[in-house]
Amino acid sequence: MTEYFLQAFIYLTAAVIAVPLANKLGLGSVLGYLIAGVVIGPIIGLVGSETNTIQHFAEFGVVMMLFLVGLELEPKMLWSMRNRLLGLGGLQVVGSVAAVMVCAIYAGYQLSIALTIGLIFSLSSTAIVLQTLSEKRLNKTHAGKNAFSVLLFQDIAVIPMLAFIPLLALPELVEQAQAAVSSMSEQHEQLSLVASLPGWAYAIVLLLAISVVVLGGHYLSRPLFKIVAESGAREISTAAALMLVIGIAALMSLVGISPALGTFLAGVVLANSEFKHELEANIGPFKGLLLGLFFITVGAGIDFGVLFADFGEIIAITLGVMLIKALVLYVLALIFRIKGSDRWLFTLCLAQAGEFGFVLLSFSVQQHVIPTDLAQILSIVVALSMFLTPGLFILFDKVIYPRFQVKTNQREQDDIDDEGTVIIAGIGRFGQVVNRFLISNNIKTVVLDYQVSQVDTIRRINTKAYYGDATRPDLLKTAGIEQASLFVVAIDNRESSVELVKYLHQTYPKLKIVARAFDRGHGHLLKEAGADVVESETHHSALELGVSSLQLLGNSEEYVMRRKATYKRVEKEASKRLYYFWLKESAGERFSNDFIKLFMLYEERLKQAMADDNAAHQADVGNQLDVTSTSKPDVDVSSKH
Repeated sequence: MTEYFLQAFIYLTAAVIAVPLANKLGLGSVLGYLIAGVVIGPIIGLVGSETNTIQHFAEFGVVMMLFLVGLELEPKMLWSMRNRLLGLGGLQVVGSVAAVMVCAIYAGYQLSIALTIGLIFSLSSTAIVLQTLSEKRLNKTHAGKNAFSVLLFQDIAVIPMLAFIPLLALPELVEQAQAAVSSMSEQHEQLSLVASLPGWAYAIVLLLAISVVVLGGHYLSRPLFKIVAESGAREISTAAALMLVIGIAALMSLVGISPALGTFLAGVVLANSEFKHELEANIGPFKGLLLGLFFITVGAGIDFGVLFADFGEIIAITLGVMLIKALVLYVLALIFRIKGSDRWLFTLCLAQAGEFGFVLLSFSVQQHVIPTDLAQILSIVVALSMFLTPGLFILFDKVIYPRFQVKTNQREQDDIDDEGTVIIAGIGRFGQVVNRFLISNNIKTVVLDYQVSQVDTIRRINTKAYYGDATRPDLLKTAGIEQASLFVVAIDNRESSVELVKYLHQTYPKLKIVARAFDRGHGHLLKEAGADVVESETHHSALELGVSSLQLLGNSEEYVMRRKATYKRVEKEASKRLYYFWLKESAGERFSNDFIKLFMLYEERLKQAMADDNAAHQADVGNQLDVTSTSKPDVDVSSKH
């Protein structure tokens, strides 16, 4: 028992240390788990042969992952994405499989092995790509949306791949496996309901099993989860979710079908269930932990001897696979008219192999399709391609995207033939709201922005805007800065906005300056630079949301407005004091411990002000009741007379 405790402690410690570090470095959690496995396995040697046994257990995380993938596949969503999902995603998988397979055949591998290698390398890393796109706020771009469609199709494609790969089993590998099993002193016969059945009976059992999953998931799961939910026992809800997934996996194994296929099918059936989110919440932690354990065992199982023995070959295969996938993706980007920097982002972000490659590799070895020595090499190739993925994003950020920005912004600045009372620098979401409000009140504005695409977009909705860099003094003079009364700074660059405010304050002292701040620290810098009014981009919307929340909780409008007024009064006082303290401390650390203590003091001040306001309100109500009660007898007496 002690040995199991020690092993569990080693694996968990490695994950707890490596994953946060990897996320902080922008590598993603999957690479963190792989690095953890490499460190405790090949490098330090804390774990050994038991990793294979643990990996079989951890593979159940893949089963859970595919169940959750199925839960996300609502028919309406799939139908709305059908063109990109089937067209772009389908062609990417088919094209990558074909290209890699041809290269593998040319390298001397037989057709079944070459096809399996093509299937393995056709998949990209969903975890790394989606996480990186989200962190860099690229998931809403044209490239990000298309990449998501491709990744979603790949996740779905894993299911037929798992069903198809056993058909590619090599007779010689099957014979070797049977010989190895027969030579073992202890044999554990696998439970099966279809082992001795004829073909027609096996087909019937197969259909019955699938029917049980589909019909049971549709008709029986809802009453079951309703009863569990009414019990109010959280742990029973979790147990019911695990029972469902484990039961379906066991049933599929008994009839000779991949457990992942059965759970995926069950997930699709339950995609429209009212208990969908409850299932995701209950299974998610188990899925994440088991998948993490699976990736750790993959990293721990990497044989550095194989890597260094064939280092040149492995590096060549890795770069070759990534180049082939990139070429396929680039051609598809041309066909589907993905333009500009989006084309390169789409190409580079999907050029690696993915975590499902490890799953298919492990499954291929179990099904006697790929020999173990080749699987070790391919596993290293998959891992290396994933390790190189952050480098591809850096290449895009530092080299490719800036060149497209320069190319896009090479057109001459617009000739500004207009003057206004207010000049607005930056026509993003914040600047647009300010501009619309001023125009609706008959205030003449001149709008500037240094992003060509943003200016063109605004012009399409009949809003007048000019392309140009508002930090250039000559452009400001052309825009009528000398006649303007007010300047609104709403550009997205923090440093540039502060420098612009400083220049305007020094050069045009009579000009009123209003600036958008990203946060409190940025607001202090803008105030110090000379801005007359500084507003946080989220402050008022967040306050209004808090006000609405209080009203929805049953409080009266008068009560909520009093609270709002108190909050604004204390916040205004705190903002001034914090700013002056920040100025005094500007020579040193801007957010020192004293600053933090002062901030916390005002948090307490806010609570006290709310309590005082509540007490005053209660006193007012009490006085009104007293006045009402004392006046009632006079009315009654007079009415009697």
